Amino acid sequence: MSRQLWLLRHGEAEPHEARPDAERRLTGRGKRQSRAAGTALARLGLELSSCYASPRIRALDTARLACESLGVEPVVHEPLAGGFDAEDAIALLDGEQDDARVLLVGHEPDLSNIVDQLTGGRADVKKGGVVALRLDDHRGELLVLLRPRDLESLAVDFQDDDPHH
Repeated sequence: MSRQLWLLRHGEAEPHEARPDAERRLTGRGKRQSRAAGTALARLGLELSSCYASPRIRALDTARLACESLGVEPVVHEPLAGGFDAEDAIALLDGEQDDARVLLVGHEPDLSNIVDQLTGGRADVKKGGVVALRLDDHRGELLVLLRPRDLESLAVDFQDDDPHH
């Protein structure tokens, strides 16, 4: 079985002038996007081996909120703060089992660059959006690209089906 790399861009954050970049927080919308991503991925049956998150507040909070529904605890991975590339992602995956499903929560342009480097394709990863790749021998195949509104729709449908909501 092949490994899968799931990439989640942090949710909408405060404006750049609000505070130093590494300390920018999620907006209310960003929090909703993050929860919706986790709920939608759980509804799709995704079982993660692990989750690694950028130490920047907006990404770490995104990871924590998304992982509430996914049953994993995000691990801070400093290189995800910026300049993270496909080689770094593969090095992380090499420490996992052969059928691992790993979620990385980070920033642009790093996430779209990873997609490009591993698949040769272009992806516009929106804030709160998800991309999934299947990896075989360091070569990637695009499995899915989900925009925030796709994830929110899946999450809302899930809540509508749940008698506890």
